[in-house]
Amino acid sequence: MRINITSVFVDDQEKALAFYTETLGFVKKTDVPAGEYRWLTVVSPEALDGVELLLEPSEHPAAGPFKAALVEDGIPFTSFAVDDVHAEHEGLSTLGVTFT
Repeated sequence: MRINITSVFVDDQEKALAFYTETLGFVKKTDVPAGEYRWLTVVSPEALDGVELLLEPSEHPAAGPFKAALVEDGIPFTSFAVDDVHAEHEGLSTLGVTFT
């Protein structure tokens, strides 16, 4: 058994896709219309057949309060691994990403 797909709630799938691909360097894997939204996933360029991250629309009524509670309590919803956290921080900072 292995993890195939996990998701993050996003307010805007197109903006999220741009952030995850253009800023973080992920690669779009799946983009299929799903009614009003899309089944939209990204993967690491280092593992194109690896775990997919689903950019899940946060339209369910529970998504807003859930996200707000995590932010308020300082709990991350997901985590990513990098080889050199200092180099990654510097690279993202030059792209205008701010950290809180």
